[in-house]
Amino acid sequence: MPVINRIAEFHDEVTAWRRDLHENPELLYDVHRTAAIVAEKLKAFGCDEVVPGIGKTGVVGVIRGRKNGSKRVIGLRADMDALPIEEITGAPYASKVPGKMHACGHDGHTAMLLGAAKYLAETRNFDGTAIVIFQPAEEGGAGGKAMVDDGMMERWGVQEVYGMHNAPGMPVGTFGTRTGALLAAADFFTVEVEGKGSHAAEPHKGVDTLVAAANILLALQSIVARNLDPLKSGVVTVGAFNGGHAHNVIPQTVKMLGTVRTLVPEARDLLEKRVVETAQGIASAYGAVAKVDYQRNYPVTVNHPKETDFAVKVAREVAGADKVEPNVTPIMGGEDFSFMLEARPGNMIWIGNGDTAACHHPAYDFNDAAIPHGVTYWVRLIETGMPAG
Repeated sequence: MPVINRIAEFHDEVTAWRRDLHENPELLYDVHRTAAIVAEKLKAFGCDEVVPGIGKTGVVGVIRGRKNGSKRVIGLRADMDALPIEEITGAPYASKVPGKMHACGHDGHTAMLLGAAKYLAETRNFDGTAIVIFQPAEEGGAGGKAMVDDGMMERWGVQEVYGMHNAPGMPVGTFGTRTGALLAAADFFTVEVEGKGSHAAEPHKGVDTLVAAANILLALQSIVARNLDPLKSGVVTVGAFNGGHAHNVIPQTVKMLGTVRTLVPEARDLLEKRVVETAQGIASAYGAVAKVDYQRNYPVTVNHPKETDFAVKVAREVAGADKVEPNVTPIMGGEDFSFMLEARPGNMIWIGNGDTAACHHPAYDFNDAAIPHGVTYWVRLIETGMPAG
């Protein structure tokens, strides 16, 4: 079943919403303008409940079907926050806020879910309750966890929850997902190496933190290659290396920042252990001391089997069987929808964004041609999952 005619009719309207959000990006939990617009539109659509302030600045809308004999409750989630990146798209609706842009398509996610809410509130052609979830702080702030911790699932009796994210490189009108791990656990570490500062011309009188830290950085790259089972996936990346300010001074301290990505719990445990041991052991060998702050952040995004089969079925009805990949390769990016999937069974699916720049790139832009496909998918998920007839 292709794009719903009514949804095609308000494609331009949803596009206008998306571009307004794109012009006015907000970060983390500071999404007050975005959340206010979402709440205002949900009320205008006639949602039965509109509740802001869930998980600090999240918004929840409740749409009851024209029947409620099934007592089923399905949640649909979109993220609202942008990234601290300077936009270079040159689009007429480019960000008006210096140093901030929607570089991951959350403006599109929010607009598509608003479009679905508009249609579902108009038609109510389902038996049960649809919960539309607009989440802050996906980009590193764990807004999904904040909404779960705020009692969202229990308050509205959510039984299943579904997410959708755009995928640059996948053609518009296509979908992809998989059962099990779709995205990786995303952890972060800071290594601070302390030695003994000295004049560069007299290194023997100090403990060279730069040499120690450089060897730690190189050794960290061997953890995945030589400690992790080759049939399991992992990434250890140092993204920042800071120490010293002069040509002729060996600094007292050097700091490194990095991330670890894994798809299974045993790999996560092993890499954390080895990052700490490697940093501390090599620092000690050079006469320095390494302090390691290791923070577990987002867990693995794990799709549940039954709900994934259902999501694939719906996507095939929307796009056609040949445009849905039911066993995509996992990626090592992180996603805090994982917290919602830990709380309730559900699925996250990719929707094609076409031949665009990658997410988190300053030239990225959400493809408005994807909007009717995404809105139709959300609507069919509710109408098929909770049929009225």
